[in-house]
Amino acid sequence: MIGRLSGRVVSDDASGELIVDVDGVGYEVTTPVGARGRAESTAPEQITLFVHTHVRQDTLCLYGFASEDERRVFRLLIAAPNVGPKTALGVLSALPIEDLALAVQNEDVSRLTRVPGIGKKTAERLVLELREKLPKLASPAPGTAARPPGAPDDARKLVFALTNMGYRPADAERAVRSLGDRVGRASLSDLLREAIRQLTP
Repeated sequence: MIGRLSGRVVSDDASGELIVDVDGVGYEVTTPVGARGRAESTAPEQITLFVHTHVRQDTLCLYGFASEDERRVFRLLIAAPNVGPKTALGVLSALPIEDLALAVQNEDVSRLTRVPGIGKKTAERLVLELREKLPKLASPAPGTAARPPGAPDDARKLVFALTNMGYRPADAERAVRSLGDRVGRASLSDLLREAIRQLTP
């Protein structure tokens, strides 16, 4: 089983499908939206992903994550009834793991049902299955600064808007990261204009 990949990204698209070249071998890896921007990178186009190898009948798929925590939560999600890899990726694309943990801890079914592919019954099942397993992820680690309210959602909206305008996902993610702690504080329209300025030669 493949557990980790470090290599050069030679292809990506807005849906999170990457081809990672590792010593001349190209691995097709499916990731949550934004994982490439969050993943460890030692040089442009280089990336390290934590991988879950999913084997089902005659199909073998690789799912990649920016951190061990993301992979662990993915595995918890697909262990829940009626949650497959596609739905689990949708959850991690829509919710940072801290926000997912808070939604589960608070039994916020309405928040979970806003994720594509998650109905009320599945959301209730996730709360039941995960509420004992995720609470420690609900709070930032000691010594880390609290994120501005709405920052993760705003960052995702900005990346989505930029990719819809034709910018490559990796470039969009870099531009949004460069905005720093203004994300979640400044208006989305101002942030979008600033990101576009940075992306314009």
